Amino acid sequence: MSATPEPVRTRFPLTPTAGWLSRAAGISAAIAGTLFIGVQIGHPAMDVSAVATTDWVVRSSAKALMAALALAGITGMYLRQIRQTGILGFLGYVVFAAGYLLMMSTEVIAAAVLPALARTAPGYVADVLAVAFGGTATHGIGAMQAVIVVSSVGYLAGGCLFGIALFRARVLARWASALLAAGTVATLALAVLPEWFNRPLAVPTGVALIGLGISLWRSRPITAGDGRTPSPAEYAAA
Repeated sequence: MSATPEPVRTRFPLTPTAGWLSRAAGISAAIAGTLFIGVQIGHPAMDVSAVATTDWVVRSSAKALMAALALAGITGMYLRQIRQTGILGFLGYVVFAAGYLLMMSTEVIAAAVLPALARTAPGYVADVLAVAFGGTATHGIGAMQAVIVVSSVGYLAGGCLFGIALFRARVLARWASALLAAGTVATLALAVLPEWFNRPLAVPTGVALIGLGISLWRSRPITAGDGRTPSPAEYAAA
């Protein structure tokens, strides 16, 4: 009789555990922070002529990827300390996540739609850019007005609340949590500062995401009563 073959052992679990997902979220946040800083280097002026270039499409695509990775990262941060952050953490996460989700949507539009419109409807593109930087559109831009405004409010208010909640929870790096809160609020100054300040002011938030991502990746995972790493459902209920 032939011996029963032993089951094949995989290096990574087929069913993802909470610890595995937490580390993946940490890596996502760190990459998002790196992209957030990287796209600011040598960024062209925000005008209609720049929108029709390949550089614009590449940078906008990178920003959309950054927003998606940041959304995954802050989700992992919230789930890692859901009990410690309390209601403030919940509110901060929901608002911040909504901001990043809308930001991802606007960057997809910026990469896929605006370059074509820059040739056929440059006035509309100019108005979209004006609203995106806190200005006023000469003509109506439809739903883009609400999307841009809500995205900005979600990013500013959510980043501040979420950063404060993380700082109070004392689970992840507190310096990065404080920098996240301060960095997002600091962008309010862009309303009265020249456009070139937009690039340096993005650096603190990028550094904060990198620091929080590394801290999340290095944090000790929660264990179940039998010493194993719990499943995501058990993790959320812990």
